[in-house]
Amino acid sequence: MDKSLTPRQIVNELDRYIIGQGEAKRSVAIALRNRWRRQQVPEPLRDEIAPKNIIMIGPTGVGKTEIARRLAKLADAPFYKVEASKFTEVGYVGRDVESIIRDLMELGVNMVKAREKETVRQKAEEIAEEKLLDILLPPRQSGGENEDSHLEVVRSGEEEINPTRAKLRKLMHEGKLDERYVDIEVTHQPQMPSIEILGSGEDMDSIKDMLASFMPKQNKRRKVKVPEALEILTSEESGRLIDMDKVAQEALRKVQEEGIVFLDEIDKIAGRENMKGPDVSREGVQRDLLPLVEGSTVNTKYGMVRTDHILFVAAGAFHVCRPSDLIPELQGRFPIRVELKSLSEADFVRILTEPRNALLAQYKALLATEEVDLEFEPGAIAALAQIAAQVNESSENIGARRLHTVLERLLEEISFEAPHCPGQRIVIDENYVRSRLADVIGDKDLSQYIL
Repeated sequence: MDKSLTPRQIVNELDRYIIGQGEAKRSVAIALRNRWRRQQVPEPLRDEIAPKNIIMIGPTGVGKTEIARRLAKLADAPFYKVEASKFTEVGYVGRDVESIIRDLMELGVNMVKAREKETVRQKAEEIAEEKLLDILLPPRQSGGENEDSHLEVVRSGEEEINPTRAKLRKLMHEGKLDERYVDIEVTHQPQMPSIEILGSGEDMDSIKDMLASFMPKQNKRRKVKVPEALEILTSEESGRLIDMDKVAQEALRKVQEEGIVFLDEIDKIAGRENMKGPDVSREGVQRDLLPLVEGSTVNTKYGMVRTDHILFVAAGAFHVCRPSDLIPELQGRFPIRVELKSLSEADFVRILTEPRNALLAQYKALLATEEVDLEFEPGAIAALAQIAAQVNESSENIGARRLHTVLERLLEEISFEAPHCPGQRIVIDENYVRSRLADVIGDKDLSQYIL
């Protein structure tokens, strides 16, 4: 994590994408900064400092998931989001909670691998270019030559030996070969046939990996244009240049020290001991989660992963239960609790216009691809916010997600006709908003299905 990323800066960055919820933003900003602080603590005490896990309480659509997702991007950390309701107690058919850590480790490996590919990309591009030139102009066969000698990067002074190759290289750099097709050989792992394996866990992952290793790699010839061929060959060479042992080691460090797990719908597994029927495994899932949150070791195909310093952020609406309905041991492992407030009409106006990824900006950009200039008057924006808040009150409160459904309904006709109206400027005013949505808003039963 960047030392310069202070809690105030973290909150300011979150403010660019998420409206309101200042208390929740402050809590996650402090938790993220504490991860950097822990790294500066002397070694003996460092291992004793546990992450301060967070429970975010609030209705759907108020920003819980977005806060966690943006937090992970800021920290450049492995981030895994999962619904707690997907898991079952050990002994029941379904996913076991340790798969969270295995999936997080897989994400960490992919993150580090992508970064390593960028560091070796220049070298990979050089090798790929030589391979592509060999395809365009096959080298002379000589028994005394090293088979791979033609793959070495040819320096400008040495290209006088083969002027045709130098000319092809120049044409390639100038883009004059971009429309030319070449045949390249691509190596790929054939997909395993779908096999239903009962059970889960690291052993099952090992079985699947073993079965995949029995499938021989296949070489497939493809006819592609020169730029695509260069990209394909560069990607293959990048994979060969990467040290996967080093990647796995760095990914293990990042997951253990910086990993973030977002447990959504934590309220769905809150339950009492006397529960019976289909929800009988709820408390069992809590007890299975407890070792992960407390700190344990999970076996993965990349090695043993310690969960002691992984940050867990849980979230739930808690409409029909309370955080106190979780087992006491699990409650104690989430010391920070923040309540996210329901969004108001004024919040909806800000959500439509202020964030970097504001909804109105998204729709304007989409229709701009059809050369349609879409504009919203202030009265139209206020009317949209009012209607969204009204529908949330009269039916199910789904927070900011209601704006998506209202806007889709509003712009349905414009989106349909846009390809036939290039060059037009369409202004959405308050009258248009109310006329387009009047029937749906007026019919409460219909609004439950449409909006």
